[in-house]
Amino acid sequence: MIGVTVLGSTGSIGVNTLDVLARHPSRYRVTALSANTDVDRLFEQCRAHGPEFAVMVDADCAEQLQRRVREDGLDVQVLAGVEGLERIASLAQTDYVMAAIVGAAGLLPSLAAARAGKRVLLANKEALVMSGRLFMEEVVRNGALLLPIDSEHNALFQCMPHGADTAAGLEAIGVRRILLTASGGPFRNTPLSELEHVTPDQACAHPNWVMGRKISVDSATMMNKGLEVIEASWLFNTGADSIQVVLHPQSVVHSMVEYVDGSVLAQLGSPDMRTPIAHALAWPERIESGVAYLDLFEVARLDFQPPDLGRFPCLRLAYEAARRGGTAPALLNAANEVAVAAFLDGRLGFTDIPRILETVLSRLSAREATDLDVILEDDRAARAAVAELMSRNRQQSA
Repeated sequence: MIGVTVLGSTGSIGVNTLDVLARHPSRYRVTALSANTDVDRLFEQCRAHGPEFAVMVDADCAEQLQRRVREDGLDVQVLAGVEGLERIASLAQTDYVMAAIVGAAGLLPSLAAARAGKRVLLANKEALVMSGRLFMEEVVRNGALLLPIDSEHNALFQCMPHGADTAAGLEAIGVRRILLTASGGPFRNTPLSELEHVTPDQACAHPNWVMGRKISVDSATMMNKGLEVIEASWLFNTGADSIQVVLHPQSVVHSMVEYVDGSVLAQLGSPDMRTPIAHALAWPERIESGVAYLDLFEVARLDFQPPDLGRFPCLRLAYEAARRGGTAPALLNAANEVAVAAFLDGRLGFTDIPRILETVLSRLSAREATDLDVILEDDRAARAAVAELMSRNRQQSA
């Protein structure tokens, strides 16, 4: 049987992964699960799936989970912290690692899985955004297999020539450009004058997908799509200018690949993350995922339009960071994580997010991403810069 570790098992991707795994009990076994602070859900997952290990990033939560596991008589070893995450990502009995921890926190365990030569099912786009070159080098050096879980990148992978090596670039395999689709989020048609008053609940009400609150806000600002542009550039070894974002409100076409002969291949399906999860778990085979089959007659029409960078300045900033290279994407990602958290806490306005990001990127100089220490230093610098800007703004408005 194939052993699977799920990093971030209590989040949306993690829950969907466990759903797919449970449909194939003779093929997969859950070796380890992890969560940040959600003790109740991780405990229930331990009872349902019987992992050998469970990790709580928060030490106090790990103690709570350990007590509940012991009282229930479960044979689960509870670990804590980033060290625990890195350990379960590289277990000898783990074959596949679902890397589904949101944000920069997922970088180190995802790297640990790559260094251990695992099949890495990458749902944590920040790992490539922050350390693309280093991450891809670790994958190659250690014989790991990297498969994308984001619906768009998984769609692109499915539309590429089977088994194609993109190391020589897209042109070498006959690809002209990548067409990365985006729903446009909940504010695609909202008057710009109303965006200033957007609430966290409104920003998290995605029209097509059920996601966590942070990624939902990123979808509303289209920063999520900007980060996906950077991720795609590393996954498929191409520049950002070869990646065209296409607004597609139905979220039925998950992305497309345009070939030099004029052909365009698209991957279509219901907007359900279990499709890319099942694809990556079984590749190159196909397995049942539990997803409702697509009814084209019900869909009836497919619309496409270019994104308005005036409406979505975060997408523009992501393209600029991709072109700057080095640690610029890491600076952008870190600043965005802090700004989005502040918005969700009611300490920052929705339209202030891109303003804060642009200020930080203009003030901090990107460096060559030569090693992990440099990347993490710039990550911390961007977070500190956002905190300083917000503190100064509060003082000025007081």
